[in-house]
Amino acid sequence: MKIEVLYPEAANLFGDCWNHRYLKECLPEAEFVYTSLGDTPEFVNGDVQLIYMGAMTESAQERAIAWLMPYREQIVQLVSGGTVFLMTANAGEVFCDHIENEDGSRIEGLKIFDLYAKRDMMHRHNSTVLCEFESMKLVGFKAEFSQLYGDNSANAFATVSYGTGINSKSKLEGVRINNFFSTAIVGPFLLMNPGFVKYLMKLLGIENPELKYEPVIMAAYARRLADIERMANK
Repeated sequence: MKIEVLYPEAANLFGDCWNHRYLKECLPEAEFVYTSLGDTPEFVNGDVQLIYMGAMTESAQERAIAWLMPYREQIVQLVSGGTVFLMTANAGEVFCDHIENEDGSRIEGLKIFDLYAKRDMMHRHNSTVLCEFESMKLVGFKAEFSQLYGDNSANAFATVSYGTGINSKSKLEGVRINNFFSTAIVGPFLLMNPGFVKYLMKLLGIENPELKYEPVIMAAYARRLADIERMANK
C-alpha cells in the first residue's frame, strides 16, 4: 500500500502534519511518499492508494495549483476511478473552480468540483463544528480566511448540526466525489475523528482496522464530542 503526502514542507498548518503522521502509526506496513513542490507526484508514476494534502498559506495554495495543474487530467481519472483523496483545511480549494481575491482577481483552480472560494484576509472565521457523515458524528474546528460558495447539495461531505458548512450560510460541509474527501475542518481532523480513520482504512482494504493508541484516542473523541454536544444544546 502506498500513501502520498503532497507538499509536506508547506501544507502543514494547524498541526495538519499529524493527520498523515497518525495514519503512518496506524498503517506501519504502508509506504509513505512525501512529494515536495516541483517534484513529479508519485501518483503519476505508480499505484497510489491514498493522496493527502493539508492546510497551507494562501501563497502556498497558488503555488500548489500551478504545480498540480499539468497533472489535472490524471487527477480527474484517479478521482473517477475511486482513489482515496483526503484534503483538509484549505487544501480542498486547490481543487475548486477558482479562488476569488478581495479585489475581484481570480486564481483558476484544478476544477475537480464546481465550487469557488472567496478570500477575506482581514477577517478570519473561527468556529467549532459538529457534523454527520454516514451516521458518524465528526467534530473539529474552522480557522479560515476563505470559504467556499456554490451548490454542494449533491456532493457534500457531511451535514452540519452545530457550526457552519462551506460558508456561514451553509449547513453542508465539504465535498465528496467517490472517495475524494475535502473538508475545511482542522483539529487535526483525523486525530479528532478516529472513526473516520477506520473508515479510510476500510476503503484501503483493511477489513478489521485497529488504531494506534485506540483506547486513548477513542476516549478523547468521546469527551470532545460530549463537550461540543453540550455547547450545541445550550
